[in-house]
Amino acid sequence: MLYGGIDIGSLTAQAVLLDGSDSNPSIRGLSPLLAKSIPVKPNPVDSARSVMEEILHENGLDWSDLDYCVSTGYGREKIVDEGMANENVSEISCHAIGAFTLDQGVRTVIDIGGQDAKVIRIDERGKLINFVMNDKCAAGTGRFLEVMSRTLGVSLEDLGEIALKARTRVDLSARCSIFAETEVLHFLQRGLDRSALAAGICRSMAERVMALVRRVGIESDVMMTGGVAKNPAVKRELERMIGTRMIEPKIDPQLVGAYGAAVLAMKTGRFS
Repeated sequence: MLYGGIDIGSLTAQAVLLDGSDSNPSIRGLSPLLAKSIPVKPNPVDSARSVMEEILHENGLDWSDLDYCVSTGYGREKIVDEGMANENVSEISCHAIGAFTLDQGVRTVIDIGGQDAKVIRIDERGKLINFVMNDKCAAGTGRFLEVMSRTLGVSLEDLGEIALKARTRVDLSARCSIFAETEVLHFLQRGLDRSALAAGICRSMAERVMALVRRVGIESDVMMTGGVAKNPAVKRELERMIGTRMIEPKIDPQLVGAYGAAVLAMKTGRFS
């Protein structure tokens, strides 16, 4: 039996398929059977259709092979309306169950995507205790890093590695992403080192996320998910601020939401 999860983010769309055959009934600790990530299209429904069709066709499968599918992320309700998913579940629940399934010791999930950031607290059963979310301001989201990397003239993927090479750090005083961009441009015009600026940008990002962490509280173990989890400098700064090393997910951190959706699809689909 085959169970699917679709997660439409602001920058990328992910699909995960899990094998729920009787020969492997346990869902705990499973890595994705199959996974796919693509840049999003203007319409979330088109993104969902494209990412799932790609993963299905690449593996000789069809929509009819899916026993149950859960959608999450942007436009998740419309994905159900279009018949591509059986139900929709919030990103908060999907990242929580995804992280917990990968490691049952996780009690706090820090999910930073392109347009929002969430800190999620879960209990010893993986159930949601509390969460806080920033979706009103670009600061503290992947969008902030995208703008800052473009301002520095480096790729978003390289920003973290460049920051780690810095011998010094240029701290940013601006709290708004627009003013921060102006501040970075000013520093560049003064000839300041790009790696030091990159380090300051990543530190600023971590500080914004820590403001969310303080509001909801923190309990170990901690796992970071979402695209920004791939930035090693932001992750290192957060670990230093929290005072603990974060657990590495066994899969690409950007897939955790879709993975959690697939896990929920497996849980529900087996009894439907």
